[in-house]
Amino acid sequence: MADRIPVLIVGGGPVGLALAGDLGYRGVKSLLVEARGGTIFQPKMDMIGIRSMEFCRRWGITDDVHSAGYNRDYIQDCAWVTNLNGYEFGREEFPAPKDEKNPLQSPEHRERCPQNFFDPVLKRFAGSTGDSEIRYRTELVSFVDHGDHVTATLRDRVADTTYDVEADFLVGSDGGDSTVRNRLGIEMSGEGALTYTSNAIIECDGLEDLHTTAPAYRYIFIGPEGTWATLVAINGRDHWRFSLIGDETQRDVSEDEMRAAVVRAVGREFDFTILSMLPWVRRQLVADSYRSGRVFLAGDSAHLTSPTGGFGMNTGLLDAVNLSWKLAAVIQGWGGEVLLDSYEYEQRPIAIRNVTESGDNLRRMLGPRVAKPKPEVFDDDSPETEAARREYGDAYTEAMKREWHSIGIHLGYVYEGSPIVVPDGSPMPPLTVQTYEQNARPGSRAPHAWLAEDRSTLDEFGKEFVLMRFDGGIDTGDLTQAATDAGIPLRLVDIDNAEVRELYGTPLTLVRPDGSVAWRGHDAPADPASLVRRVAGRQVLATLG
Repeated sequence: MADRIPVLIVGGGPVGLALAGDLGYRGVKSLLVEARGGTIFQPKMDMIGIRSMEFCRRWGITDDVHSAGYNRDYIQDCAWVTNLNGYEFGREEFPAPKDEKNPLQSPEHRERCPQNFFDPVLKRFAGSTGDSEIRYRTELVSFVDHGDHVTATLRDRVADTTYDVEADFLVGSDGGDSTVRNRLGIEMSGEGALTYTSNAIIECDGLEDLHTTAPAYRYIFIGPEGTWATLVAINGRDHWRFSLIGDETQRDVSEDEMRAAVVRAVGREFDFTILSMLPWVRRQLVADSYRSGRVFLAGDSAHLTSPTGGFGMNTGLLDAVNLSWKLAAVIQGWGGEVLLDSYEYEQRPIAIRNVTESGDNLRRMLGPRVAKPKPEVFDDDSPETEAARREYGDAYTEAMKREWHSIGIHLGYVYEGSPIVVPDGSPMPPLTVQTYEQNARPGSRAPHAWLAEDRSTLDEFGKEFVLMRFDGGIDTGDLTQAATDAGIPLRLVDIDNAEVRELYGTPLTLVRPDGSVAWRGHDAPADPASLVRRVAGRQVLATLG
C-alpha cells in the first residue's frame, strides 16, 4: 500500500524548499523529492529580494541568511567597463549588505545570498518544522490525478528502485524543463530564447589586486561589438561567475574560449581556475495554466525569466507562500475550492509583469549592441574622447537605473480582481517599478509600520487571518464568531496608533495568512458569515455589505 502524504513537492530548489518550509510552518506535512543531490555548483540566483526577506523574517531565519556564507562586507556597486584594466563608463553605487539601510516601507532590506548558500538555509528551516521530509536523488517517474488524490511513482536513483506514494496535492517546482508541467501538457507563452549564454564559475584569490577598476559586485563589459559579458562576485571573496553573453544562436563554448574571454575581461593574463561551466538560455515565458486538478506549478516550472533584475526566484517564493496557506487551508478543512483556483488568478499576472520587466532590463543592458559606442571611446585618452566616454557612460547608467531600483516590483504587486479579495471601491494605484507607496487597499501587501522597537505590523501576520482594529469602539464580535463557526482561524489585534491607522486607511482591515489585505471597512460587515466564507474560498459574492 502506498504511503499517503498531504503534499508531494517535486523539485528541491529554493522555491520547493520554501514551500516545504512554509507548509511545515503551518503544521502541514510534505514530502519533497529532488532528482539531483543537494550540492549547488552553479548558483542560479544570488539576490534575496525585500519581500522574500520579509518571509525569512516571518520564518525566523534572517540571521541564518546573514551568516550563510556571503561576505557581507563586500561592496555591491555595479560598474560598466571596457575591461577591468581599461576604462570605466559608469557605475551605480550600493553599500555592502551589512551597511544597507531598510527602506521606510519594510523592516528588512534585500540581501546577497547565492543559491549555494540560500538552499541550505531553507533546507534547515524546512527540517526544523518537523513536518517536512526531503529525499535527494529521487525522481518523479509518473503521476495520476484520481480527483480526490494523486498517485506518484518515484524512483530512488541510488538504489534504482521505484515505489508509489499518494498525496492530497502535488506541486511541481522542478525547473524550466519541468517534468510535472510537461506531463500535464501545459504550454508556456512568451519568448523562448532571448540569448544563449555560457557561465563559468572561476576561482581567483585577490582578483581586485590585479586590476585598476574599483571593486564592484557586478561588472558589465562593453566592447566595440556592444555588451558581451558580465562578472559577478558570488561569495564576495574568491569565487566569481563569468557570463559570456551570446545571441539567439545556440553554440558550444570551449574551455579555451572561455579562458580567453575571462582574460579579455580582466585585461591581462593571470592565474585562475575554472571550477565549472554551464550553458543556459535566457527565456521570457509564463505557463498558460498554473493548475490542473490537484496538481500545481510554482517557480521556474511556471515562469522563466532573464536574471536581469533578480525577479525569478523571488517571484517563485511569492508563489510558494501564496500557494502554501491555501493548500494548508483545504487540507485542514476550512478552505474551499475557490481558494485553490485563486492561486493561478493571483500569481500568474504577477509573473507576466515580472518576466516582462526582466526581459526589458536585458534589452537595456544589451543596448550597446544596438546603439554601439563610437570606436574611438576604446582607443585614446584625449579630452574629446574622455568627454564622449562620459556622455556615453552617463546615458547607459541612466538606462540601467530601472533594474537596480525596483522596490515597486518586489512590494507593489496587487491581486486585482481576485475571487477571494473583497474590493472597497477605491481605484487601483499605478503599478510602479522604481518607487512604491504603501497602501492597504484590498489585494495589496499589508503595509509595514513600526508598532514598537523591532516590532513591525508585518510580524502580526503568518499563520491565520488577522483582523486589525484601529477603533476599539467597533464591535467585531459577530465577525470573530462567524470565523469560529466556520472553523477559520482569525485573530483580533487592537492597535492604538494614529499614524498606523492613517496608513491603513480604515478602522478595520482583514489580512490574510500570506500578509495580503483581504477586506477593509469603516464598520463591521453587515454579513460577516458571507465575508469569512468568501475570503476562505468557500463562497463568491458579487457584492458584500
